[in-house]
Amino acid sequence: MNDIVSAEWLKQHLNQVRVLDASWYMPADKRDPKAEFETAHIPGAAFYDIDALSDHATSLPHMLPMPEQFARDAGALGVGDSDMVVVYDGNGIFSAPRVWWAMKAMGHDKVAVLDGGMPAWKAAGGALESGPAKPNPATFTPRPNGAILRDFGAVKAALGNTQVLDARSAPRFEGSEAEPRPGLKSGHMPGAANIPYRAVLTADNRLKDDAALQKLFAEKGVDLRAPIITSCGSGVTAAILMLALEKLGSRQVAIYDGSWTEWGGRDDTPIATGPA
Repeated sequence: MNDIVSAEWLKQHLNQVRVLDASWYMPADKRDPKAEFETAHIPGAAFYDIDALSDHATSLPHMLPMPEQFARDAGALGVGDSDMVVVYDGNGIFSAPRVWWAMKAMGHDKVAVLDGGMPAWKAAGGALESGPAKPNPATFTPRPNGAILRDFGAVKAALGNTQVLDARSAPRFEGSEAEPRPGLKSGHMPGAANIPYRAVLTADNRLKDDAALQKLFAEKGVDLRAPIITSCGSGVTAAILMLALEKLGSRQVAIYDGSWTEWGGRDDTPIATGPA
């Protein structure tokens, strides 16, 4: 199964996959993803609440939960060990890659992102249904894959010898614009490169084609064959970069789950400002 599927593919295979709506928005967007789900969603989909299905033992937002909790939550959404999973969101490609990564981090590799998300599904004439989800509970067995996850200590130790790609906007990366979350410092990790997540997407929020992506990463000096850590504000859009990198064949990509919310909120972190 590819990491990315089209709306046409999903229309043809809808009864063979488990669909998850992973829509999530920044508070400034003033959108209620669960309410939008109940108004209209892809038939048979369940709603994956990124904030609720997270580690609540930390003050950091929507961190990956412990394997036991993830297993309970995924099973309650009807995701079983043998299921192929397709994840989408209401923006096109925004929050769905986060859940694609979370599934992989728990050892479930049969997962893909719907390219273009709900807008692409509607444009392709895909059917819709309304109301709350009614998934049949399933058994999900976690098999944690630490190779695609990095914590604070690992990232701090990797600075200077591993490529770090920051998916935040250029003004936030450079420190000229305040972070949307209060109490965070401005700037970036020393040595990081800035590739805003929008740079890998088309105007209609699909992933750009391979040639455009290869050109972008080459211009930033990224070695696709070497280890890469992606980061962002809180671990959501970092997954968009990972999805783009995997599309190009990179197989040594990990996400810094705490991302800038953790790094910029601590007193013991080196911080750089200005362009990379």
